[in-house]
Amino acid sequence: METILTGVKPTGIVHIGNYFGAIKPAIDLMNSSNAKFYFFVADYHAMTTIQSAELMKEYTYQIASTWLACGLDPSKVCFYRQSDVSEIFEFSTILTNFAPKGLLNRAHAYKAHVEENTKKGLDSDEGVNMGLFGYPVLMAADILLFNATKVPVGLDQKQHVEITRDIAKSFNSKMGKTLIVPTELINKEVATIVGLDGRKMSKSYNNTIKLFASESELLSSIKKIVTDSRLPGEPKDINNTIYTIYKLFATAEECKSFEKDLLDGIGWGDAKIKLFELANKKLQPMRKKYEYYINNPMEVDRILEEGALKARPTAKETLHRVKCAIGINKTKL
Repeated sequence: METILTGVKPTGIVHIGNYFGAIKPAIDLMNSSNAKFYFFVADYHAMTTIQSAELMKEYTYQIASTWLACGLDPSKVCFYRQSDVSEIFEFSTILTNFAPKGLLNRAHAYKAHVEENTKKGLDSDEGVNMGLFGYPVLMAADILLFNATKVPVGLDQKQHVEITRDIAKSFNSKMGKTLIVPTELINKEVATIVGLDGRKMSKSYNNTIKLFASESELLSSIKKIVTDSRLPGEPKDINNTIYTIYKLFATAEECKSFEKDLLDGIGWGDAKIKLFELANKKLQPMRKKYEYYINNPMEVDRILEEGALKARPTAKETLHRVKCAIGINKTKL
């Protein structure tokens, strides 16, 4: 049986690009596969940038509530908070001894930080903490501890799984075959999600549509979509941002109807209203669930704690196996 693991950092408000690019594909995979699944909130990973207790709590509840609202079923998966599984961090310490510094030097996040410092004429490691530098090792611990065979990632995160493989192979070559070597699972069918200005949807571009925006906020965001100067009555180019976003929510029949409207010369304002009505209809049920969970943090805590209880037996077994391999033996598990 395949074991699939994915984690999400709690780093702010989720937008529809996050949903269609990562969350929905993972939920669909959960519903269509017989694999064993581990989903976790990567709160310790977020500490490389979030060093505020208030923000950490807020973002953790936001991302956990998001996954639950979007259809994650805790009865089908182990859904846990990274910080609730202490074995991860002991294992990470062990793995640091099998992770060459040269390998970590090439990690994208660290390398980009060094390059930016160099451009500014600063010391190459200015602002770099060990959390950032050792990020790939902690991620390797997340993955290897639960015997993951597949790790869903975007193309930009493929390197993390490659580093995990290198660390696992290094351990196995020195201490005997102990760890399962994972592979990345990349959904090549998920295209880049377009933002309000036609560029990739990103918080850094300030061109996002919040996944759980209120109706008024959703309408306001959609009205900001950049269009060309074609007037009502003029046929529209179907390769436009409104239609690109519309297709994310629509059925094949709805797409066919909207495409006809565009070719018949619908005004951009009316096209935006059609997008709003469809998006709001599809998002409303998830929005209600999100509001329930975000207003009931104790329920979210209960779900995450139960998930950690389900996850820890595997974590303990793997850590015991690893300790035996390195000579730190225990007679009992």
